Amino acid sequence: MSTASPSRAPQAAYEVPADEYYATLASWRLPASSLEIELTESMLMADPVSASTLLRRVADLGVRLAIDDFGTGYSSLAYLKRFPVSRLKIDRSFVRDLQTDANDAAIVAAVVAMATSLNIEAVAEGVETVEQLRFLQSHGCRVVQGHLFSAPCPAADFVSFHFPVPATTV
Repeated sequence: MSTASPSRAPQAAYEVPADEYYATLASWRLPASSLEIELTESMLMADPVSASTLLRRVADLGVRLAIDDFGTGYSSLAYLKRFPVSRLKIDRSFVRDLQTDANDAAIVAAVVAMATSLNIEAVAEGVETVEQLRFLQSHGCRVVQGHLFSAPCPAADFVSFHFPVPATTV
């Protein structure tokens, strides 16, 4: 099981030295691959030099890095080469209307194809309908999040969570 840790304050991720991530994981006896740090595009671009240095050190430990809300910030494709990104999380604003807006559908399909080509996992956020799920599956997006599966819940409820598989028959 892996844990994603969203980070919102631009400086927050850069204030924690990579060694501190390692020490925390070691004290909990967790493999580094069980931690994923989510960063927004704007956080990465606030201080790209510091971000690149720290994120490479953290990735070298085995921690996974995800870019959250992809497509809503600076959207510089150059940092997909510069930063050791494991996942691109496609913002829900593109997923929400992909059934009715050809531009959103094209953007989502292009991001999934690009991520796949770069060996980065694409994650669609905000999936609420079976139709959205079908579209995403047909375009190669294998990881999704959204109310179609579950509303956010407290950790105590998650322990006994039972995943209801939505009907996807045609």
